Amino acid sequence: MKRNYLLPLFLIFQILFLRILALFPETVEHYYSNGLYGYVSHFSRRILGCLPFSVGDIIYGILIVYCIYWFYKKRKQHWKYKFWSAMSFLSVFYFLFHLLWAYNYYRVPLFEKMNIERDYTNEDLYAFTKKIIIKTNEIQYQITHDKNQKVSNPYSLDSIFTMTQNGYDNLANQYPFFKYEIPSRKKSIFSLPLTYMGFGGYLNPFTNESQVNYKLPKYGFPNVVCHEMAHQIGYASESECNFIGFLACIKNKDLYFQYAAYATALRYCLENLIMKDETKFKQLKPLLNKGILKNFKESEFFWEQYDTFIDKGFYLFYDQFLKSNQQKDGIESYSKFVNLLINYYKEKDLK
Repeated sequence: MKRNYLLPLFLIFQILFLRILALFPETVEHYYSNGLYGYVSHFSRRILGCLPFSVGDIIYGILIVYCIYWFYKKRKQHWKYKFWSAMSFLSVFYFLFHLLWAYNYYRVPLFEKMNIERDYTNEDLYAFTKKIIIKTNEIQYQITHDKNQKVSNPYSLDSIFTMTQNGYDNLANQYPFFKYEIPSRKKSIFSLPLTYMGFGGYLNPFTNESQVNYKLPKYGFPNVVCHEMAHQIGYASESECNFIGFLACIKNKDLYFQYAAYATALRYCLENLIMKDETKFKQLKPLLNKGILKNFKESEFFWEQYDTFIDKGFYLFYDQFLKSNQQKDGIESYSKFVNLLINYYKEKDLK
């Protein structure tokens, strides 16, 4: 009977260990993120990356079915037995989750690694938003030759997966620690559930496959893929992956990739601006080409079709999940990549 408590006790030990580990980001960076994780992730992608379907999605599907079956089969057993069994399963799951990927939550923040300031003023946000509007307008017009026409990405999703490598290769020439090797980028089997949950994609930490929601509006699809690839190379923070995905897209020689990044970043900037200074937002909005606004409407319409209580429930769950994993701002951490953008480009031109 005592053996029933071993794995649950191990779960408590893991939680305490992570509290201590959070105090040593340089150790995590050196021994895990730049050490063990590289070998583990490369092995997973080398084995599974060549398969045309998502192994991780299949494993999750089997687990969900098994859990339903287990609860049904054990429904007459005493609740204490079910509780300790569930805690044992959670303990093993939690251990593998961190060993295979999630210790990256405790690595050195990208702000420190790239020597980027954390904070910005409203004036900084206004100036940068104005600058990124000009750049996004420029690329939208280069693609469409019509300020009023929305951008429609002509590539197949498989082609987009392949083309992402170009941007990461160019980015790695400048920053070697963003090098991406051994591709494993896939359309998620669960794209419809992901849409109802409000997700554009996710990294499966157990198989190291980047899963992307293939139902997304295609104009922004390259940016989502590059975001998930950033998770694969060992960056757990959502704001950091937004930033890395942005850099990988704008470093891509293809205009559609560049547009996906600039349009996404512009939207984040405008959302931040409307919260901080609505008057300045109203001053800048008319400067956008009508085609860009049509792309924004395209995204809004897409998500409105799937707006139910489901995405709100998962919003609350994922918000708490992020907060428990070193991202104190929760869901709001996605928009924190604006901090990185503004301060990174303070003395640089958008390219």
